[in-house]
Amino acid sequence: MPASMIDGIAAEAFDLLGTGRQISPFSSRYQDFSLADGYRVTPALRRLREGRGEHAIGRKIGLTNRTIWAQYQVFAPIWGHMYDKTVFDLGALAGGFSLDGLSEPRIEPEIAFHFADAPEPGMTEAELFQCVDWVAHGFEIVQSIFPGWKFAAADTVAAYGLHGAYLIGRKYPVRQAPALWRQALADFDIELYRNGALAARGHATDVLDGPLPALKHLNDLLALDAGNPPLAAGEIVTTGTLTVALPTQAGDNWSTQLTGIDIAGISVTMT
Repeated sequence: MPASMIDGIAAEAFDLLGTGRQISPFSSRYQDFSLADGYRVTPALRRLREGRGEHAIGRKIGLTNRTIWAQYQVFAPIWGHMYDKTVFDLGALAGGFSLDGLSEPRIEPEIAFHFADAPEPGMTEAELFQCVDWVAHGFEIVQSIFPGWKFAAADTVAAYGLHGAYLIGRKYPVRQAPALWRQALADFDIELYRNGALAARGHATDVLDGPLPALKHLNDLLALDAGNPPLAAGEIVTTGTLTVALPTQAGDNWSTQLTGIDIAGISVTMT
């Protein structure tokens, strides 16, 4: 696809940020729009966002949960940038989180990693984890600028990786007991509650065999991508939903309970 068309798609997606408006999928209008083209949109969109004062501080991995692939008819993980304007400290949201400006928002309970050191291409899961200094449990609020959550994989990449916001909870240092953390991250359960009622269950392995395998998948994918930067020290990476992604609206209170890992549940109210 010509560079001018890539820039046009980036500009169209950029103009929708914060508006709640939706458009028809790019793939329905551009027959040759491929996943590779979607990842060419990513740096163009990043330049536009940084031009208005946002700073990329991490990545979100999306569609890692195989249990939701059939729902979206997308059968491989994708990634997108997270920004200083889209990542929030959950503990500071005493008044709740506003969904204003997000289109068809859904909530996803996830595990995030913080890189103290930049990973190298081809690292094993154990080697990658040596670059991590803390993990956290958070909620990603995803959105679809395409009506009804109908899209192709390339569309999801061009649409910010479906990212709306990330609400990050307590940060747990991992460097004093890395082997124990790696074991726990591979085998834990989670329950997601809406207004006190159980809404969904999940297990660590639902996320592409585990949060660490998902992290390795991203690192390996970026090693093959000449148009986007590799992971860097200081980045936060959230590894995809542990349950089905559920629609959310103002007034919803969401909470989680985790078992098999020393991470406390979190909660947030939507406004």
